[in-house]
Amino acid sequence: MSFKVAVVGATGNVGREMLSVLAERRFPAREVVALASTRSIGTEVSFGDAVLKVKALDYCDFKGTDIVLMAAGSAVSKPWAPKIAAQGALVIDNASCWRLDREVPLVVPEVNVDDLDNIKKGIVANPNCAIAQLVVALKPLHDEATIKRVVVATYQSVSGAGKAAMDELFRQTRAVFVADPIESENFPKQIAFNVIPHIQEFHASGYTNEEFKMMAEVQKILDPNILLTATCVRVPVFVGHSEAVNVEFEKPITAARAREVLRAAPGVLVVDKHEDGGYVTPVECAGEDATYVSRIRKDPTVEHGLSLWVVSDNLRKGAALNAVQIAECLINRKILKAA
Repeated sequence: MSFKVAVVGATGNVGREMLSVLAERRFPAREVVALASTRSIGTEVSFGDAVLKVKALDYCDFKGTDIVLMAAGSAVSKPWAPKIAAQGALVIDNASCWRLDREVPLVVPEVNVDDLDNIKKGIVANPNCAIAQLVVALKPLHDEATIKRVVVATYQSVSGAGKAAMDELFRQTRAVFVADPIESENFPKQIAFNVIPHIQEFHASGYTNEEFKMMAEVQKILDPNILLTATCVRVPVFVGHSEAVNVEFEKPITAARAREVLRAAPGVLVVDKHEDGGYVTPVECAGEDATYVSRIRKDPTVEHGLSLWVVSDNLRKGAALNAVQIAECLINRKILKAA
């Protein structure tokens, strides 16, 4: 059994990573089509050992296409995902516009794969990149001791803002060393050798949209009763999101038991030695599939609390890998059958 797959936004960070993950995992594709805007027609992108030439989304006929992985942002996804689904393809979308739609499952396979049984619009949503790794770490702990409240500070890499943001970090870093003027186009302040506690637009509440998404998406994916507050920070790292997570539970749980639970959980690797370097940083997680958990320790300020450090490659588990895993689950559960 093989499938025709299209990747929309194939020239961007996530789209290129989707193609890479499809090839690495030997996804059963009889054909893979790379799509982007008309200005990218003819651009070459890698698919394993092959090279694909990008075609225009505007002129694509999706009849006969089984799966469409979308990584082109809400402005493209909002009008196009329903059109594509209407032609019979199943859309797995990485944009934010479908995530909180009640008729669109928001799925992290290690956490809530059963939600794939309730696809109504032909669309499945991929979560925010910072959410995917967070819920992979929280799910086994929630099953063990029931989470009441989460306080999280994120340290998000510039790749989460796209290739132009990565280029800006490179240019600014070089400018610092050669004493050139610092120019900021993609961020509100200098990102090189700096941290910016501001991702996306502000709400009247004082929270940013990225912080609001973390609250809402954790509740949709994991449990609507979990309270969460977040501070989202952009840091001068190219790839890999990190999170300092404080969790309050209803039931008692020790740090030792949490390590046992997390070591047995799918998608999680525990690296937690109480010594210099006994933890994972973004440099080590780049290019890896796992969600790494370190610095697991008791929080003495509440009755049942733990603090932990969660790190993952945001382009993979936070986006491309999660989307491909969803596609694999759709096949394995016989929800999706080849055209």
